[in-house]
Amino acid sequence: MADTTLIDTTSEITVAPAHGLSLSEAAEAKVRSLCEKETRDDLRLRVAVQAGGCSGFTYQLFFDDRSLDGDATVDFSGVEVVVDKMSVDYLNGATIDFVDTIEKQGFTIDNPNASAGGGCACGDSSASGGGGCGDSSASGGGGCGGSSH
Repeated sequence: MADTTLIDTTSEITVAPAHGLSLSEAAEAKVRSLCEKETRDDLRLRVAVQAGGCSGFTYQLFFDDRSLDGDATVDFSGVEVVVDKMSVDYLNGATIDFVDTIEKQGFTIDNPNASAGGGCACGDSSASGGGGCGDSSASGGGGCGGSSH
């Protein structure tokens, strides 16, 4: 009997079986909007993890046209999200969201694999705004929607 993976597309968050990373509807809409502003249709959102930052990880979110050996790719209703083979385990169970409030605007990553310790203000492995907490915000330079490749 063949294994079958079912994805509930009616929920607010779609879980990607290939890399275990989730993308909220708000993040999906923002990535789609940013992709539409680019004049190329071959770009995907690449998410990568590096050691460091106040909560254990520093995240990189950027548009990329490359396909690297071992990449895990999942399509979220037309928004492709790519994770390199070294980052897959670190992002398993993580959720990318986009917040747009008076207090902050940008992508956030809630990652259960990140340690909550440390002495900085973000205990939730935030990828948006401020300081040394993985500044990969779409509203800042070099993040998703920037020209980083």
